[in-house]
Amino acid sequence: MQILITGATGFVGRALCQHLHGQGHQLLVVSRKPDDAQASIGVPVTAARSAVDFADRQVDGVVNLAGEPIFNRRWSDSQKERLMQSRIEATRDIGQLCSRMATPPAVMVSASAMGWYGDHGSHEVTEQTPPADTRKFDHRLCQRWEEEALALAGEPMRVACIRIGLVLDRDGGMLKPMLPMFRLGLGGRVGDGRQYMPWIHRHDLVRIIDFLLQREGADGIWNAGAPNPVTNAEFTRTVAGALNRPAFFVMPAAVLRPVLGEMSELLLGGARMKPARLEEAGFTFDYPHLEQAMAAIVEGRGDRAL
Repeated sequence: MQILITGATGFVGRALCQHLHGQGHQLLVVSRKPDDAQASIGVPVTAARSAVDFADRQVDGVVNLAGEPIFNRRWSDSQKERLMQSRIEATRDIGQLCSRMATPPAVMVSASAMGWYGDHGSHEVTEQTPPADTRKFDHRLCQRWEEEALALAGEPMRVACIRIGLVLDRDGGMLKPMLPMFRLGLGGRVGDGRQYMPWIHRHDLVRIIDFLLQREGADGIWNAGAPNPVTNAEFTRTVAGALNRPAFFVMPAAVLRPVLGEMSELLLGGARMKPARLEEAGFTFDYPHLEQAMAAIVEGRGDRAL
């Protein structure tokens, strides 16, 4: 297949490109710096600034991962607009590509996030669960992103949106800045620690994207989180245990809210998100439990061959 990927130089995109290249696929990537893309990704790619630049190429599938990083900076009004527009514009760019092609791609897998659900406490959340609060920015961001992607569905292109949990691996995501602190014994829970943290090893997320690209009829919404989400307190204990370090510190909610503002809700709330549709479809996780995922990451086995 020839697969077009946006967000290819990011934490998930690089691993996905390496996996798909290993499967024998040809990769077309959208990058703000196309001349640097191949060196950043580490495998052969054809890069361009816009998806529309590939209108004269055969594109069999699309993976849409592009978007301003959610934790990049405090959520000012201008930053919220950047977060929203980066996702909308990248997705609309794919729509413009499709409109110019004689034969559009057969499939698109488009990213979304667990923030669609909001804070559901300890209640189990599946793809059928409604959002906790449609007024929250994280829900509105995911909702608009999904709407733009699903609007492209039709003959011949099916669209699958994946609501992604916290992606774990040692060279990026939330663990990259966290592991040095935990190694120093400075790790600890956030707030009361009872909020759930849907998580997924990057290895399994890449496999999920590949699974949905290949599986006929896989469309609509899919939860992309490990089948065993944990609370923040459990997450803290597991990370500290994998490093053989204590984790006595606590970041009180009263301190976090003034520092991070509205973004603090992502850390103080959560959803016990379950990958119901993936399990029903027969997908098997290589890292279903956080203990084995963290052991692999700490021991340097997190990027084992896919």
